[in-house]
Amino acid sequence: MFGLETDMTVLLLICILAACIFEFINGFHDTANAVATVIYTKSLKPIQSVVLSGVMNSIGVFAGGIAVAIGIINLLPPESLVNQEMGQNIALIMALLLSAIIWNLGTWWLGIPASSSHTLIGSILGVGIVFSLTSGNGDLSGVNWNKASSIGLSLLISPLLGFGLTMAAMSLLKRFVKDQAMFKAPEGDTPPKPWIRSLLILSCAGLSFTHGSNDGQKGVGLIMLILISIAPLSFAIDSSKDIKDLEPAARSALTQIISLDEVKMSPIDRAVANQVKAELFDITQIFDKHREDGVFPKEENLNLRKDILFIGNHIKQLKKNGALKTMNLAELNSLEDSVARMKSYTEYAPNWVILIISLSLGLGTMIGWKRIVVTIGEKIGKENLTYAQGASAGFVSAGTIWLASLTGLPVSTTQVLSSGVAGSMVSSNGVKNLQGGTIKNIAIAWLLTLPVTVILSGGLFFIFRLLF
Repeated sequence: MFGLETDMTVLLLICILAACIFEFINGFHDTANAVATVIYTKSLKPIQSVVLSGVMNSIGVFAGGIAVAIGIINLLPPESLVNQEMGQNIALIMALLLSAIIWNLGTWWLGIPASSSHTLIGSILGVGIVFSLTSGNGDLSGVNWNKASSIGLSLLISPLLGFGLTMAAMSLLKRFVKDQAMFKAPEGDTPPKPWIRSLLILSCAGLSFTHGSNDGQKGVGLIMLILISIAPLSFAIDSSKDIKDLEPAARSALTQIISLDEVKMSPIDRAVANQVKAELFDITQIFDKHREDGVFPKEENLNLRKDILFIGNHIKQLKKNGALKTMNLAELNSLEDSVARMKSYTEYAPNWVILIISLSLGLGTMIGWKRIVVTIGEKIGKENLTYAQGASAGFVSAGTIWLASLTGLPVSTTQVLSSGVAGSMVSSNGVKNLQGGTIKNIAIAWLLTLPVTVILSGGLFFIFRLLF
């Protein structure tokens, strides 16, 4: 399979299965985020709510694109993504998979709404750091720190947005909704009025959809990391595209870079521009080498991927430093279009990858939801969720997560909704309406997830590196 020996094929399938297990766990770990509000407001029965959530999660994976998946992949720098030491690649993948699964299962068992996003990102950072320290560089270049900082900022800000915007939404509801039934807690098993029930069901569907669009992409990114690491000849470049169309884009970009006025550049930018020239020239040379026989061997795919990744990063650096200001608008647009066309060969995911992640997340959504539901529905506030609190927390969380998906940033569904529920409780009766013990446990899990998974995955990678 994919041109691999039998033992490597088996290992690849095991790793893909482990990634599906992680996404399955993510499903039943995070399902409560979407279904807690409709269950505790008696809008839907548990079975109805988890089936709805599972279906919408699956649809969200397909509709969300792959921007977040690419962000996850790009946490690791090009050097580690095109590393040809198979033993090291296997150790890296196994370490981050195991650490993510262990922490997710542990927090689920304890009923703590921990973040699957933090878990996966911490695991990637851990193996990236140890990769750096054991590669002989003596630095921490095994992590794309620019990407990590932007992701870290989104993970920090999104819960604050969930809290603040839900409080604002509650204020708006109190001002404009005259039907006081909206602000009451459920009584017995009686469902709310039809219009209130419809709002709550819609919020559940929307939150499930956006969860799939964001968290599902993390699973897609994880499997692409596995495929690129273990079967690079088949997955370093998008095989569904005609490889010959890459050459014109590279030659166009090379023309634009050569025309840059290097005299006005700083020494650092001049060096980066020369690197871009060398990388673009390398791509053209690869095509020239195989022009006569008309056959483009897969063995060149990894070299092409390496050049494209470095070109993308270096062009971004030049633009950030203002080194491209000497180009007119037409030239700049031409360069950016050429780079985007080249990156389309590396920033992709096969449909079958999206499908298996969609199924894993959807099926996981329908299992194991009770533990976290109890925490969100009963233990964040000192009173049962009112209809207004459930709807406002659901809609705000869905909107926040969808915005993050559009911008390619992974956020924690768990933290956004938990913060939203807390914000809705505070808007009603102040901070005294929160259960301090639960908030403390959630905060501790939020603070510990990154360092614990960094240490766990880094330690496992170091051990596995000795074994493979």
